[in-house]
Amino acid sequence: MEDDRGLFSGTKTQLVAATFGTLFAISDGMSYGWTAPMVPYLISEKSHIQTTKFEAEWLESCLMIGSFLGLPFTIYLVDKIGRKRSLLLAAVLSLISWIVVASCNSMVWLFVARFSFGVTANTSFVAAPIYVAEIADHKIRGFLSSVIYINMLLGLIIVYSVGPYLPFYVSPLVGIAVLSCELIVFPFMPETPYYLLCKGKYEEAKRSLKYFRPNKDITDELKDIAKAVARQKTETSRFRDLFLIKGNRKAILIMAILDAGQHLCALSVILMNLHGILDAAGSIYMDSSKAAIVFAVIMFCAAYLSSLVVDQFGRRALLIVSLLTTGICLGTIAIYFNLKLNGYDIQSVSWIPIVAVMFYAACFKIGIGIVPIVLTAEIFSTNMKALGMATSDLMYVLGSIISLQIYQWLAYSYGLHLPFYLFSLSSFVIAIFTYLYIPETKGKTLEEIQYLMKGEIPKSSSLLNLISSKSYNTFYES
Repeated sequence: MEDDRGLFSGTKTQLVAATFGTLFAISDGMSYGWTAPMVPYLISEKSHIQTTKFEAEWLESCLMIGSFLGLPFTIYLVDKIGRKRSLLLAAVLSLISWIVVASCNSMVWLFVARFSFGVTANTSFVAAPIYVAEIADHKIRGFLSSVIYINMLLGLIIVYSVGPYLPFYVSPLVGIAVLSCELIVFPFMPETPYYLLCKGKYEEAKRSLKYFRPNKDITDELKDIAKAVARQKTETSRFRDLFLIKGNRKAILIMAILDAGQHLCALSVILMNLHGILDAAGSIYMDSSKAAIVFAVIMFCAAYLSSLVVDQFGRRALLIVSLLTTGICLGTIAIYFNLKLNGYDIQSVSWIPIVAVMFYAACFKIGIGIVPIVLTAEIFSTNMKALGMATSDLMYVLGSIISLQIYQWLAYSYGLHLPFYLFSLSSFVIAIFTYLYIPETKGKTLEEIQYLMKGEIPKSSSLLNLISSKSYNTFYES
């Protein structure tokens, strides 16, 4: 009864584990937005590293290439060594990468560090959502999953605030400090009960669940998890099963559209080229460095607000509202650049792109910028989580690479307006897809969501009867 009175009652240990287990995301946010303030420095005469514009552009793609090539390792590690150890390994590699950035004096080492950041971000953004979803009470699962993106946006604020104004080595030092905090605290957190039961470690799973559900009788929940794991272990976990099994096929389609769709709504383009876009707009009301800081702060606030309401208003409503308003913002930017290209006098309304970008930050992060990471940890079954989320992450990486290439090609060939028209259209198309195809997962257990993905909606009172007692008893006794 005490646990049901408030949204966060009885969840202190979950909050601590989720917070320290996702501190790496601050570092990842910093590495993701690092090129926006640092590329202008690197190609300037003040740079301590001789850099061409071509090399600077490849610093953006290098991060995504690392993510792409790191996928096989991600699939292997999350199931082989566990969610917790995968996160710790990623934190160690990111720490080493920041040390390289802080001390290097050649572009070769910068490329190596950016590639490494891509690999670790890939591993972390698969392992962390799984870890959080598997330790969280269903009433705050959406909030805890959102912590990952909130921390990432905090990293973005830091690098936008520090990069343009302080020496080159300061940003890496902040990244080193953040990752050190995670490596000091997170090793003392337990592995998830789901993973431990998958490995047949019943007593360890019991202790883990007891840690995350203090002062609560865990008997029924532990049995429910064991039954779910037992049933899901009887299902195959081959790559082709992502497409042959109905529930997996629906899950992978949803995540492919949402993950790639984030970038087709201009996420990577704006984060990595924000200073250049605002400079091209020619606004006299705010310089690009200050605007970038405000942009990151608005994104952070919107993500935090979304994390608080995602378990109340649901995933679908936030997605649809976010996508529609994001499309309007991107369309406004496109129209502005179109008018400028055609020679219209727009000096008096040069505030429009800055305002549109700020509204974009809020509209994007309230839904499409944060809900996918909540859904991706919910809609895959236990035995398919690592493979499904790694494949989803591949879609995220490919979407980023494709959107950056589309932007650079269309912007240089035809003008800035054309890619933004395309991104605006993508937002409206994904909103229609969300309305027609994505189910609501708010307030449902992970097992209930699996039946929902298969097109079955079991009654909560009879859910346990749907699980074979024989398969559960065999698993439990073993």
